[in-house]
Amino acid sequence: MPLLEISDLITAVEPRSAHRLPVRRADVIRQLRESGDERAARLVAELPVDQDGVLDPHAVDRLLISVHTELQRLNEELRIGHRLVHLLGPLFTAIRSTAGQQGPYRLVDVGCGLGYAIRWLAATNALGADVELVGVDLDAALVGEADRLARAEDLDCRFVHGNAFDLPEAATVYISTGVLHHFRGPALAEFFQAQAASPALAFCHFDIAATRLAPIGARIFHRARMRNPLGRHDGVVSALRAHSDETLLRAAAVPGIRPLLYEPRGAVNPFCTTLRPIIGVRPHLEAPLRSALGRDARRIVGPEQLAEAGRR
Repeated sequence: MPLLEISDLITAVEPRSAHRLPVRRADVIRQLRESGDERAARLVAELPVDQDGVLDPHAVDRLLISVHTELQRLNEELRIGHRLVHLLGPLFTAIRSTAGQQGPYRLVDVGCGLGYAIRWLAATNALGADVELVGVDLDAALVGEADRLARAEDLDCRFVHGNAFDLPEAATVYISTGVLHHFRGPALAEFFQAQAASPALAFCHFDIAATRLAPIGARIFHRARMRNPLGRHDGVVSALRAHSDETLLRAAAVPGIRPLLYEPRGAVNPFCTTLRPIIGVRPHLEAPLRSALGRDARRIVGPEQLAEAGRR
C-alpha cells in the first residue's frame, strides 16, 4: 500500500495556474484508510469543514504554516544553509569560470515553503552579490508567509507563488530541500526533465538519505523536536518514502545533464547521514565543479561509479 503524507492531501492546486482547488475531507480520509493509515485518517477527521464537507482553507493554511515553522527549526539544527553553500559555492565558482560573461545569475528554490534556504542565503550573502535569490511555491499561504518574513528581515530576495518552471526569467540553478520524495513514479523523472529542458545550467536537490536508520532516526527526531501531530506523522512517512541513491541517479539521467550524487549511501557514517543532494550539471561544468570542490570532489559519484561500488 502506498505511503501518504497528510500535507500532500489536504491542499490541491491546478499545477500550471497554481489556482487552489477545494478538497473534501471525506476524500482525504478515504485515501488514508485505503493506504492502511488509520492514525492519519483520525488526524484529518479533526480538521474543520464547511457545509459541503470541504476543508476550511484558512484552517489548513494555519496548520501548514505552523508545521513548516517547526520544520525551519529542524533545518537550522541540521545546518542546511551551511550544507547548501558547501556545494553551491563551488558550483557558482564553476559557472562563473565557464560562463564567458558576468552575472547576474539566478538561484531558484523549488517548493520553497517558508523560504528558509533562500532567506538564509540572503542573510549571509554566502553566494555573492551577483546571485539573485528566488523562492517559488505552489502554496500561496506558505510563499506569502515567506515573503512577509523576508520583508521583516529586510532581505534581498523574493518569493513567487506559482510553478518554478514557468517563471518569466530563466533560472541558472535550481535547488530544493526535502521535496524530491514527494514525486513518485514517472513524476520524479519529469521533474528532472523539466530542468534539463530549461536554460538552467545545474540543479542541487537535497532530500532524505534512504538509509536503514532513516525511519528510526526520523521517528526519534520528530518525536523529540516536533509538537504538531501532522508534522510528526509526515516527518516519519517522508523518511520511509525517501528515494534510494540508484533511483535518484536513474531519474536524473536525462539528456543534457550529468547526474552526480554527493556522499552516497555506504560512503559516509549512516548515523550522521540525514539529507544528501543529487546534483545535475551541464556536462561542461563537471570538471570545473570537481576542481572547485578540491578534496571534497572525492565524495561525488556518477551512475557508473555507484554501479561499480555495488558490484564489489
